[in-house]
Amino acid sequence: MTPLALSNLVLWILVSALALVVLALTRQIGVLHERISPVGALMLAKGLKVGEQAPIVAVSDLTERPLVVGEARADGLSTLLLFVSPTCPVCKALIPLIKSAKRAEQAWVEIVLASDGEVTEQRAYMSSQELHDFRYVVSAPLGISYQVSRLPFAALIDADGVLRARGLINSREHLESLFEAKRLGVASLQDYLEGTRL
Repeated sequence: MTPLALSNLVLWILVSALALVVLALTRQIGVLHERISPVGALMLAKGLKVGEQAPIVAVSDLTERPLVVGEARADGLSTLLLFVSPTCPVCKALIPLIKSAKRAEQAWVEIVLASDGEVTEQRAYMSSQELHDFRYVVSAPLGISYQVSRLPFAALIDADGVLRARGLINSREHLESLFEAKRLGVASLQDYLEGTRL
């Protein structure tokens, strides 16, 4: 056997072994993916309890329209209260997602953006991010009432004024987990998964 043929044979053996290793790793990734539970919005241990009446706070949006957050709504819509800030990079990254959710979920939920701070800065943020289709509220008492300590934070209130889900959201999955938690009637997806494992 010539050295060239021998090197070709060794090369083919190595390529075959590498292909088997890649297949084994691919299978392991699939197994790990099945074992990992979906991650919902991060529920903070302290704060308002899901299932209780939401705090009722009267505010005005940036267009001076009055809004009472947390009260029962005659139109039957739920309210997603999303706390954001012009200085929060994660909030800015979520803007396309929020716009998409507004279009997809408008039949049952109204998204209200909330913040605190200088009104002129908030107006500039609303304009630069093209958020004119949203109710945008600037109110420190609203954040205090909903016990917001980190951003972006969301609270989902049903049409009867009951807090149905809440938590920190950093991705589409986190936001959708709030909608799913309301649909399933649980405080969070983690609670649902813990219940199904028992």
